[in-house]
Amino acid sequence: MKRSSLGIKFLMLAITLGILVYFSFQIFNYFDNPLSTTMAYNYSVDECVEITGGYVIRREEVLPDDDSDLLRLQRKEGERVSSGGMVAMVYVDQASLDRQSEMESLAARIEQLEYAQESAYGYEANVKLDAQIAQSIRDVRGALAAGRLDTAESHTASLRAMVLKRDFSWSDLEDVDTLLDTLRQELRTLRSQTAGSVRRISAPKAGLYSAVVDGYETVLMPESMEGLTPSQMASIQADPAVKSNVGKLILGDTWYYAAVMPAADIKTLREARDLSLRFSKGVERDLPVTIQSVGTEENGRSVVIFQGKTYLSHLTLLRQQSAQVITNTLEGIRVPKEALRILTKTKENEDGSTSQIQISGIYCIIGSEAWFKPVEILYNGEGFLLVQSASQDEKLRLRPGDEVIISAQDLYDGKVVRKT
Repeated sequence: MKRSSLGIKFLMLAITLGILVYFSFQIFNYFDNPLSTTMAYNYSVDECVEITGGYVIRREEVLPDDDSDLLRLQRKEGERVSSGGMVAMVYVDQASLDRQSEMESLAARIEQLEYAQESAYGYEANVKLDAQIAQSIRDVRGALAAGRLDTAESHTASLRAMVLKRDFSWSDLEDVDTLLDTLRQELRTLRSQTAGSVRRISAPKAGLYSAVVDGYETVLMPESMEGLTPSQMASIQADPAVKSNVGKLILGDTWYYAAVMPAADIKTLREARDLSLRFSKGVERDLPVTIQSVGTEENGRSVVIFQGKTYLSHLTLLRQQSAQVITNTLEGIRVPKEALRILTKTKENEDGSTSQIQISGIYCIIGSEAWFKPVEILYNGEGFLLVQSASQDEKLRLRPGDEVIISAQDLYDGKVVRKT
């Protein structure tokens, strides 16, 4: 027993010493040649100017108010309405409103049964409906992610109807024809009873519909913003007398964004060739804009009016918004700042003399060797550089996917940094 215990102790000691020797060798090897690399890849950077407290301005017409408790809106937010198109319905009594709800329920059930009848003759209809359900689920998720609860509610109602329709496709279809005839007759009866008990509210002119009236409709008008000073802009307030349960129409296709900006930022914008506006919330895309006017300077700041002509239907709920004005987009190759090295090289001049020049570049691993690739710095970011190749030599051109050396000792062209 004693000999066995002593042998185990010697074995454990040998294993421990082996582990210590291994880690000691690895630590020594690291400090002797601390090679660290990463991959270069394509990247883009937006140069932009920050804006806070700006206002989205549209040509808006508030629809006549109706304080009836039996008012039901018939248009979605941002939906285009033609002149004379129905915007809302007002019912004379609760019984009329109840009949309307019952008619909508009957119409939905008829549609579901008609679909079940159609799907009995082939599976193609079911496959198509399954695809529509999947797309509707994506639409709901997208609307929720964008904070558009009104749009999400509309997509949810559509999704619910499609799911119920799909459920009917598995039902017993023996009495579908009889049931459909009964439901259609009930719907015709209800429609005849409802005639004359509903008042329609129509759009006086064509435009985009919005259910939200915030009181700025008569305060923030495109023509009233010209020549506005920063102090006047700061005193803008909504008109509490402007209200409507029916909503409003947004006219035309042009919108505006007014904001107070420092003179230095305005100069930067004027020097840019193309401008895009990126709102902090509510819109998921950058919107192309132009500068319509710059107001009188006051204490080094002026009111700038931007004009846009796209995606107005996505801006119906926006009013006071922070934003970024994108003045330029740089595209290049992203590398860590630690990878940049500056070499001093001798240049021969035309008169035969020589001069010292400094070249910025990145060491990359080609095969098992380190090679210096000259670069031009496009953008200096936080912890990274955006660069482009400055060499005409194909071998020394920096490309996306190159293995860039971040740290290593005594680098020079052709140095073996990795054993093959």
